[in-house]
Amino acid sequence: MKKLYSVLASAVLVAASFGATALTANAKPKDANKSAAAARVRTPLNIAVLVQDDLVSRVGSELNVTRDFIRSLPAGSRVMVAYITSGTLQVRQPFTTDFDAAARALRVPVGSSAGAPYNPYVEVRDAIRKFPTDGPNKNAVLLISDGLDTSRGFDASSTIYSIDLDRAVREAKSHNVAVYSFYAPTAGLTSESLRAVNYGQSALNRISDETGGRAFFQGTSFVTFDSYFERLAKTLNERNGAY
Repeated sequence: MKKLYSVLASAVLVAASFGATALTANAKPKDANKSAAAARVRTPLNIAVLVQDDLVSRVGSELNVTRDFIRSLPAGSRVMVAYITSGTLQVRQPFTTDFDAAARALRVPVGSSAGAPYNPYVEVRDAIRKFPTDGPNKNAVLLISDGLDTSRGFDASSTIYSIDLDRAVREAKSHNVAVYSFYAPTAGLTSESLRAVNYGQSALNRISDETGGRAFFQGTSFVTFDSYFERLAKTLNERNGAY
């Protein structure tokens, strides 16, 4: 498994560039109504939206599409909104069926190192422990992060195979939570170093793949979330048997 992710780490930049080209070619839907329908989740779920607080300020421009996604969830879903900030999980909205309240809980990230977490995966574990234990809904985390954990070093072994990432994977599996992730750079290393981007995206790929979710990113720079949410909804529908 480590060999697989090491290969992924060295190849992700090329693959991401190819993905960006392919996605751009298909970015414009032929039918706006069909696209809007595809972007809707069809089966109720419990979902925790986690935003890393030191992400670049441009992520703030994606709040409206994130709010639209929350408000479009099917009745019976439950939503939590929280921020990974300064080594803590700041829960702005506990799990609720009030989608409008959850959407309003979103705020613009701090966008500086002042909001940097110890590492994102400690708080992912904290969030997973807050999931409801009752009801038929499947559980999912939407992690909006650069995926980078440098708390124990800055190399493939200590980032892609981070101890806390391993623990988060185990926690997610024990609570039947699938982690879906959107990559965005922070005001720190992933805005300055392609190697940091490479490590972070590979780590997001790993936590998503190993928990039954999926990672979404497009090249090595920041892009809008519109296409991510459409692909996320499609993936959730496919895996929940809603097609």
